[in-house]
Amino acid sequence: MDRYIQPPVIDDLQKKMVFIGGPRQVGKTTVALNILGGDEQHPAYFNWDYAEDKRILLQGGLPTGQPLIILDEIHKYKEWRNFVKGLYDKNKSRTSFLVTGSARLDYYRKGGDSLQGRYHYYRLHPLSLYELNRSPSAQDLEQLLQFGGFPEPFLAQSERDWKRWQRERISRVIHEDLVSLEQVREVSQLDLLAVLLQDRVASLLSINSLREDLSASHEAVERWVCILENLYYCFRIRPFAANRIKALKKDKKLYLWDWSLCPDPGARFENLVASNLLKYCHFQEDTLGDTMELCFLRDQLKREVDFVVLRNNVPLFAVECKAGAKSVSKHLAYFSERTEIPCFYQVHSGEADYELADLRTRVLPFTRFVEEVLRV
Repeated sequence: MDRYIQPPVIDDLQKKMVFIGGPRQVGKTTVALNILGGDEQHPAYFNWDYAEDKRILLQGGLPTGQPLIILDEIHKYKEWRNFVKGLYDKNKSRTSFLVTGSARLDYYRKGGDSLQGRYHYYRLHPLSLYELNRSPSAQDLEQLLQFGGFPEPFLAQSERDWKRWQRERISRVIHEDLVSLEQVREVSQLDLLAVLLQDRVASLLSINSLREDLSASHEAVERWVCILENLYYCFRIRPFAANRIKALKKDKKLYLWDWSLCPDPGARFENLVASNLLKYCHFQEDTLGDTMELCFLRDQLKREVDFVVLRNNVPLFAVECKAGAKSVSKHLAYFSERTEIPCFYQVHSGEADYELADLRTRVLPFTRFVEEVLRV
């Protein structure tokens, strides 16, 4: 299955190195091998988790005559940035390099010398509704909500396989990726934190509340949440500040990269929408260079719109989520009068589709929204 980032990645490899980051098991290695045109035994594919590949790389034994070299999970090496810089500078006239990793490669910069100007960075997301089907159906949406967007459990379409996959993936994120990248002694606390966050999806995340549940300091819990963000387990979005409203300034909302972990159906739908919007933002940013951001809008009286998408710090549109085809949120009318947001969408899982021109608002199925607006 070809993924959405493949064409721009292939194009960029003609000019610079390409880094692909993203959650464990989201399909980074598959994308890389598809571009390479071979399997895991291809001589140009190196995985840092394999001892033999590690030995060859440290000895400088790159295969000759290969136009593309793949370095998988090499960010787990302490001096990886200097190491990759050396490989690139020595071989860039005849070889392209594709680096993949299950962590934020723009964050884990251990080892000193910067690679600035030598690479383009892509973030690979789980399957979205539009990537799955250019004209998505209600059934497509239902399956994504149930099994999530990670290729293996989604394609299996089995609740048993999904449960087993979930247990194994979270264990590997905490006990393998985290331990290899961070100096953390309280691994059991991060295990518990990962579970606690599942019940806080689509809510303002209170570090103080988590601190009490974990019997830890505020600083420690904040650091642990940041670690889980860097490992693509969860993400937070900040409030959007508009001039004519008394908006929240500090509190952030939490979402998971795997929305299928959300036990509450409403929160799960909102998380799926958040993930699709974040994927849109990251793709625009990674391919076009614009500064994109996903925020939410909430004032001090708790009036709220779930999402605002910004381009270069200017709002493009806002999105409100309703699991069913319900009446228009009164908060959309309030904020349409007091902000400069060009248009508002209320998305739902039903069939209703209509506009309220005086409120700059359209109510429509989420399946139609991704087909007409996001397209990624």
